[in-house]
Amino acid sequence: MLTTVQLFAQDNGVEMADKLRSDGKIYVVVACIVIILLGLLAYLFSIDKRLKKIEKENLPKN
Repeated sequence: MLTTVQLFAQDNGVEMADKLRSDGKIYVVVACIVIILLGLLAYLFSIDKRLKKIEKENLPKN
């Protein structure tokens, strides 16, 4: 039974990716993902910058 499950898991045909690749639209999908990730990284860096500024202002003075 386990060998038949492994055989079904060996299916390499991803129809959606093949269709997008053949139409050239896969690059649009990749570009959207890259733009979203870059936006998230920029947002995280801006939050980190603000947090460091707040921590610096609230540092107890000795």
